[in-house]
Amino acid sequence: MRHSAPACPTRQVIGRIGDKWTLLVLYALGEGTLRFSRLRSEVEGISQKMLTQTLRALERDGIILRHVYATIPPKVEYSLTPLGESLGKAIATVRNWSYAHMDEIVGARQVYDQRHSMADPDP
Repeated sequence: MRHSAPACPTRQVIGRIGDKWTLLVLYALGEGTLRFSRLRSEVEGISQKMLTQTLRALERDGIILRHVYATIPPKVEYSLTPLGESLGKAIATVRNWSYAHMDEIVGARQVYDQRHSMADPDP
């Protein structure tokens, strides 16, 4: 199966984890179980709607567990499943690589921007 085919497992997984909100939610839950409001404060800039959509998608994929307590008002907590924990380890590798190489990336961007800002805007 080609990696670019819609049914390709790699494409499906990258489609889920390639989203910035998904990665940030997984980073936050990597620290432990959190309630919705705490997750929202941990993931700066995410709207309530986007957090809800992200959590539902991750729950559907078996990456997180949503636990509802029968209290008034209802208490809802989110945590990583074993599948989510294994994904968290893979994502940690990307995060560590990002931190280790950010200076190089910033430098490359500056060189690129300087080179292209001096270029003639007409092709």
